[in-house]
Amino acid sequence: MSKEYYRKKIIDLRAAMQKEKDAKKKDNEYYAKMIKTASTPSSKASYRKSKVDHAATHDRHIESYKKQIESAKESMKREK
Repeated sequence: MSKEYYRKKIIDLRAAMQKEKDAKKKDNEYYAKMIKTASTPSSKASYRKSKVDHAATHDRHIESYKKQIESAKESMKREK
């Protein structure tokens, strides 16, 4: 693989990571709104749990992108 391939891959991964961060922010705002407007304590608790679960999923995806970026950087260094 060429250095150019890895450069493009890194750019694409950074863009995907930014989209994931934006999605996390959007989900957090949505769940915060739902928690605030929930009428029963059980529904509030359910929304809180969903908010935490979704945030954790987004965090795992972001970490995965970071690892892929580091791997691509290492591969690019080996191409020299």
